[in-house]
Amino acid sequence: MQTFARPRVVVSRCIEFDHCRWNGDMIRSEVVGRMNAHVEFVPVCAEAEIGLGIPREPVRLVGEGDEVRLVQHETGRDVTEMMTGFAAAFLDDLGEVDGFLLKSRSPSCGIKGVKIYSSMKGGASRGTRAGLFAEAVLSRHPDLPVEDEGRLRNRRIREHFLIRLFTLAGFREARAHGDLQALSEFHARNKFLLMAYSQKELQTLGNVVANQESQPFEEVVATYERHLRAALKNPPKATSRTNVLFHALGYFKDSLSPEEKAFFLETVEHYRKNEVTICPNLTILRSWIVRFGIDYLAEQTFFSPLPPGLMEVPPDLSQDQRDYWKEEKGRPGL
Repeated sequence: MQTFARPRVVVSRCIEFDHCRWNGDMIRSEVVGRMNAHVEFVPVCAEAEIGLGIPREPVRLVGEGDEVRLVQHETGRDVTEMMTGFAAAFLDDLGEVDGFLLKSRSPSCGIKGVKIYSSMKGGASRGTRAGLFAEAVLSRHPDLPVEDEGRLRNRRIREHFLIRLFTLAGFREARAHGDLQALSEFHARNKFLLMAYSQKELQTLGNVVANQESQPFEEVVATYERHLRAALKNPPKATSRTNVLFHALGYFKDSLSPEEKAFFLETVEHYRKNEVTICPNLTILRSWIVRFGIDYLAEQTFFSPLPPGLMEVPPDLSQDQRDYWKEEKGRPGL
């Protein structure tokens, strides 16, 4: 059974962890709830950490010329330096992490879309940007996965974010062994996944692992990490995933009947036309992996990149929805 390294993720404390929003509320997130069993969370509330209290007067971003300040507009208190100082100190002491999950549109933690007001009184905004704490995160860790809980409602964004987290956590685990053997094994397990994300970076990573110049392990692993993060930065395209499906099919070409091959190719074509998700294709390949006992493919993270249960079934496809065909009191059935 496949095991997964446990990602270390900084999360805004108001998301499922504490009633620490400005009004004492806590944000509910089903995604964070599902992640909790598989992730080491590091909760933080930047506003509470700089002493603003719970509850507190809300803060906002206010533009002053070319400068943007973080202020409690109802009291006129400017907390810009306190926030930037805390962010720098927190990130200095944080240690290694695999990503960040921050509160959407927060003047402190929003990663984008935070309104900048023209004055303390509010009125029309003069644009948007990241919150001050989030800005420090994005500046310090531009190649790590950073998302907000609002964007993770989108299935594609959520899948990409989670795959990056668990792949980077697996790399950390391999690096901790301190030898090229563990790094080579990590690379081999993730070859198909990296092929889907970036064939260019896959080729570079293969050359790095080969280490033909006999560089010290520390240099090899640092170079590998840099290119791994670059490879995972953008989500894979459907065409790249299709290429991986065909590549996997090659392992079974001498074992399948013509009818089986035709059925698989038809399913791939449905995926290419955006008529189905990639799941039917992966299910067929997994069944053949088990049937023919191909251990190399069984270890490929492309086929199972995440722990079971992290990617829930969409509500409109769930078997747990109410029975729409059953008559309800005062209302005829369909």
